[in-house]
Amino acid sequence: MAFLPELVLLATALALFVVCLGNNRLRAARRAALFGGLAVLLACGLCLGENATLFDGAYRVDAFSQFLKLIFALGFLFAILLAGELPDIRGDIRPEFFLFLSLSVAGLFMLVSSIDVITLFVALQTAAFPLYLLVPMRREREGQRVQMESAIKYVMFGIAANGVTLFGLSYLFGLTGSTSLPVMMAKLGTLAGSPLAVAGLALTFAGIFYKLAVFPFHFWTPDVYQGASHESAGIIASLPKIGAVAILIRFATLAAPDNRAIAMLLTCLAVASMFYGNLIALVQTDLKRLLGFSGIAHAGYALVGFVALDGAGYTAALYYITGYLFMTLACFVVIARVSKDGVNVAMSDLAGLHHRSPLLAVTLLVGIFALAGVPPFVGFMGKLALLKAALARGHLWLVIIAVINTAIAVYYYLCVIREAFARDTAGQSPIVLDASTRLLCWLLIIGTVALGLAPSAILDLLAASLH
Repeated sequence: MAFLPELVLLATALALFVVCLGNNRLRAARRAALFGGLAVLLACGLCLGENATLFDGAYRVDAFSQFLKLIFALGFLFAILLAGELPDIRGDIRPEFFLFLSLSVAGLFMLVSSIDVITLFVALQTAAFPLYLLVPMRREREGQRVQMESAIKYVMFGIAANGVTLFGLSYLFGLTGSTSLPVMMAKLGTLAGSPLAVAGLALTFAGIFYKLAVFPFHFWTPDVYQGASHESAGIIASLPKIGAVAILIRFATLAAPDNRAIAMLLTCLAVASMFYGNLIALVQTDLKRLLGFSGIAHAGYALVGFVALDGAGYTAALYYITGYLFMTLACFVVIARVSKDGVNVAMSDLAGLHHRSPLLAVTLLVGIFALAGVPPFVGFMGKLALLKAALARGHLWLVIIAVINTAIAVYYYLCVIREAFARDTAGQSPIVLDASTRLLCWLLIIGTVALGLAPSAILDLLAASLH
């Protein structure tokens, strides 16, 4: 029973593999993925209270992992609804899109339950490699092969980050003599301030920072967002970041709460990410590139919670990145449906959106306002929780810098809203939405608002799961 969500998801992946053996099986693959997504969501709901340690102590099922699996299952379902007919994926490999998506989510499921370094690293690669394959699946156009360049960058940077992470893990293994994270935590208690322990944690963080798109591990982000199809970019921008924050919490707990070296490292990375992402986003005209640089800034906001090196900061970071799933997918569903024939969307293409599709306009408004940190949406409450956790540990200047960056970001976010609501273009045809898109829009709107209106319940649930 403790392993039921993983079993259901793996069965879904196996069923999709069988479907993909035939030709022209897109609708069958989409139905199988949708049925599997609902079954996985149900299984995660049934197993929320399960506790077990499996596979010789390498795999732990607890409140922390089960809550995150529920979020991943919800994101999996959102991604299937977002995919639609996959107009920008090559026609002969569209069913494989759902197969690779299910395999990546299965890796994320295993990632949050892994408490052994070897198991964790294998799960990390299981989650990453299918995403590498999603990027070059985009349909080629005359004179455009940017997806191939993006895919190569994504893979090469990923391989480099993996090597650095393994090097850091070798330090931690050498210091503790164990690959088990609980054993590492116990033994590093007396060694947490040593140079080797700090170097090991810093190098280990590198691979996680790559997934989270933290500066200076961010170089792949805007290019991959721009080069991948809208559906693939939406998945890459959301689900892996929740997994990165979850695994970063696992390793951050190895550091002592008063470890100034780790706190200073995280502070510098947070400040650099916020300023770099927000300042470069100011001059972007391609909407996906703008969201890419915005994602770098939001990774910096998430790190603000980690600087505290305590439970309150970790809880705030997890709450924020969970809300980020809803915020960013709300923007990507608009991009996917506004785009003509799958081409990238410039900000000027949003002109008259409030007339062409009022539901898409409202979805974009909610997503952008949440990213900007406007109350009562989840982005505001998430930032408030992060800043409160950092301030409680005496990081006043970091809080001030985060507030300044939030003000900078408001400008380019309002530029997006201005294009959608204040500009009209004659001759623009209405955008017709199918039932799955309308359902997805309403789910994202309700989720973004609900998480912002009831933060205490979610924060208390997350805090309890971390103990």
